[in-house]
Amino acid sequence: MIKMKKVIVICGPTAVGKTKLSVSLAKLYDGEIINADSTQIYREMNIGTAKVTEEEKEGIPHHLFDIRDIEEDYTIYDYQKDCRYWIEDIFRRGKTPILVGGTGLYIKAALYDYQFEEETETYSFSSKTDEELYQELISFVPDTKIHPHNRKRVERALSYYYQHGEAKKEGTNDTLLYDAIFLGLTTDRETLYQRINNRVHKMEEEGLLREAKNFYDRNIRSKAVLTPICYKELFLYFNQEITYDEAIDLIQKRSRHYAKRQYTWFRHQLPVIWLDVDFENFDHTIQDAKEKIG
Repeated sequence: MIKMKKVIVICGPTAVGKTKLSVSLAKLYDGEIINADSTQIYREMNIGTAKVTEEEKEGIPHHLFDIRDIEEDYTIYDYQKDCRYWIEDIFRRGKTPILVGGTGLYIKAALYDYQFEEETETYSFSSKTDEELYQELISFVPDTKIHPHNRKRVERALSYYYQHGEAKKEGTNDTLLYDAIFLGLTTDRETLYQRINNRVHKMEEEGLLREAKNFYDRNIRSKAVLTPICYKELFLYFNQEITYDEAIDLIQKRSRHYAKRQYTWFRHQLPVIWLDVDFENFDHTIQDAKEKIG
C-alpha cells in the first residue's frame, strides 16, 4: 500500500461512481472512508439515500454513516466537529482519510477554516417552499448573499435569526486546514441522467416504496426524511395527490436537477480536479485518479 499524508476528497453528483472509486483508493492508500453525504448520516434511510452497503464496503472502515436517528437533528456544526475528529484519528493511526460524498458544504466546512456557532435550538421548515423561506429571510436580512435555491443555508440563516435576532455572520476564508486533493467525477449529461434514472428504478426493486411507507405510517415528518429527494415525493403518492408513476418521475426529475446544482457548486467552491468516468472499464478511472494524486 502507498502511504499518504493528505486527505483525499471524492466528490461529484449522484450516481457517478464515487463509492466504487473510494473503496478502490482506500485499498491503494491504506485509507478509511468518511461520509460526506448529509442524508447518509441517518439510520434506516438506506435505499432512498443509496447508502453504501456492507458488500460495497469490501471490508474498508467507513465512518459517519448511521450515527443519528431519523427524528434527531444534525447540523453542519456537528458534522464539522465529527469529521475533523475522524480525520485526525485516521492520520494518527498512519492511514489516509478519504472523504466521499455530494454534500459540498459538509466538505468545505470540514476542511476549510469555517467558524460556526453551535446551534442550541432547532426549527422546522418542512411545511414551507424554497420561495417562501427565501422571502422570509430577505424580510429580515435584505442584503443576504445566500442563493434562493440553497435551502439548507436559508434554513440555517433563519434559525440563527430566530435565536439571536440578527443576521448570522459565518467566519470563513479559503484557508485549507489539511493538505488535501479534490477529485471530482464527471460524465456527459446524457449518460449521467440515464444513470440517475436507472438508479431510481434500482431503488424501486430494492424496496424503496416499502421504506418510504414505513416512515409515512409512523408519521415521521422530520427534517431528515423530508429534505432528501425521494421520500417526500412518495408521501405525495401516499396522500393520493399524485400517481405512483408521477412520484417516480418526480424523483428522477428532481435528482437530475440536483446533480446539475452539485456540479455548479463544486466548480465554483472547491479546487476540484475532474475525472471523466470510464463506466465500461472503471480501472481506467482508478488509474486516472492515482496519477492525479501522484
